[in-house]
Amino acid sequence: MAVPKMKVSKARRNTRCSNNSKITPPTLVECPSCHELKQPHVACPKCGFYKGKKVIETEKKKNEEK
Repeated sequence: MAVPKMKVSKARRNTRCSNNSKITPPTLVECPSCHELKQPHVACPKCGFYKGKKVIETEKKKNEEK
C-alpha cells in the first residue's frame, strides 16, 4: 500500500480541488424581436417570443389589457 512521504498542506489540497469549480457567466444572446439580452434556446422573458412565435404571455401585456 502506498504511503505519502510528506503531509499535504491544506493550501495545496484546496488549490487542487478549486480548479474544477470555476464559475463561468451565462451565455446571453440578443432577442430578435425586442433586442433584449436573453439565454439561448429559451423564450424571451420580456416579450414572450421564441423562434419568431409568441409562446408565453408576459406580465407587461396582461397589465395593459386590463
